[in-house]
Amino acid sequence: MLLVLDAPAPLSQHEAATQLGIDRTTMVAMVDTLETKGFVRRRPAPHDRRRNLVEVTAQGDAALRLGIAATDAAENALLSILDDAEAAALRDALHRVVTERSASPGAA
Repeated sequence: MLLVLDAPAPLSQHEAATQLGIDRTTMVAMVDTLETKGFVRRRPAPHDRRRNLVEVTAQGDAALRLGIAATDAAENALLSILDDAEAAALRDALHRVVTERSASPGAA
């Protein structure tokens, strides 16, 4: 969630939910949780006060960086038994599975 919200320009809750493929109710609950933890803040969109823009806070940015470091370390540990070419092939195959699956009608 923080990866999506850490955009160059603030996203609306609706835009973020669309990118994540989650429904509006789930998005509101997730943003509520992140806001309670101090990781994001909401503010009304300047030209449409019915829309909430969500911005990552400094605390959220720090948590995001820790999360990225942890996932990088876990990925490196998982792939350590593969050589560079094998690791790249696996990453490419997984990327293809994710992108083609999400582009397919009826994808879950």
